[in-house]
Amino acid sequence: MKLSEVAKAVNGVPEGDAGIELHAMASLSEAREGDVSFLANPKYAAQMKDTKASAVLVAKDYEGETPAALIRVDDPNKAFAALAPIFGPKPVIREPGIHATAVIGEGVTLGKDLYIGPYTVIEDGASIGDGTVIEGQVFIAQNVSIGKNCHLYPQVNIRESCVLGDRVILHAGVKIGTDGYGYTVEIGAQGPVITKVPQVGIVEIGNDVEIGSNTCVDRARFGRTRVGDCVKIDNLVQIGHNVQIAPFVGIIAQAGIAGSAKIETGALIWSQAGVSGHLTVHERAQVAPQAGVKEDVPEGEYVAGTPAIPKRKFAEGLLLPRLVEKLKKKVADLEAKVKALESR
Repeated sequence: MKLSEVAKAVNGVPEGDAGIELHAMASLSEAREGDVSFLANPKYAAQMKDTKASAVLVAKDYEGETPAALIRVDDPNKAFAALAPIFGPKPVIREPGIHATAVIGEGVTLGKDLYIGPYTVIEDGASIGDGTVIEGQVFIAQNVSIGKNCHLYPQVNIRESCVLGDRVILHAGVKIGTDGYGYTVEIGAQGPVITKVPQVGIVEIGNDVEIGSNTCVDRARFGRTRVGDCVKIDNLVQIGHNVQIAPFVGIIAQAGIAGSAKIETGALIWSQAGVSGHLTVHERAQVAPQAGVKEDVPEGEYVAGTPAIPKRKFAEGLLLPRLVEKLKKKVADLEAKVKALESR
């Protein structure tokens, strides 16, 4: 594609040779001749002078220098994403059909235009909506309900009676409806006796939810673990039993949410954060990376640290050692002056 054509595709204004041929996308630091890159975050501006990209998407008010041609756009990040269907690999299209090695139980309800891949197992009483794609080696247990136009990638497991809405995407290795962590301990004649607490509830997932690879969502001890509409969950996340996640929540990689916690609308849980059970992260609150939450997080608050505290207090704590060092230096200077005065 020529530079002029790329600019037109993203509603941008080209600067430089409009006939430059562009073939692929890359970051500023990794780009080679023929690549198009972008500058959205100012902290990467220093890479502009050394980039090997042939063209760079920049904001309309960008004033720096670059050896590459420019395409000025309203939002470089959004414009770069818009180029993915053009330069990226073409998506795999699954034609409707059921692979010969798939195992379909009795009483299964299958919608129109489905794809069911090799070695997938769908047990008795399950229901699959129109247009859903189920890749190979997926396991769908008894009486599971899956909505329309969902996409389940290889080795997804969905346990009995769980419910998925429409347009749900489950990436490879996602486990829905695994047993929650629940045991009782008694001291018997031969020592401790550990008894598993039955986990008899389900998981209910709303519409337009996307869940990353190897994430686990536990079934409820009773009732339902709920993931609301438009929730986006990253890879390697643990959602405990009876957790209630409201719509439009984001949960980033390796975060863990313990049983019966509530995450309200618009909240964001950053990577490796931990949320204790039976508490609430209120609307639009954020939990910082690696934070440990042991009490409710107020609406709109940003908490950090372990135990998690408001961001301002956390920052003050980080500054405290520096303040102490400054005070120690001042005290040492004062002591030296006092000694000098006494020696006179």
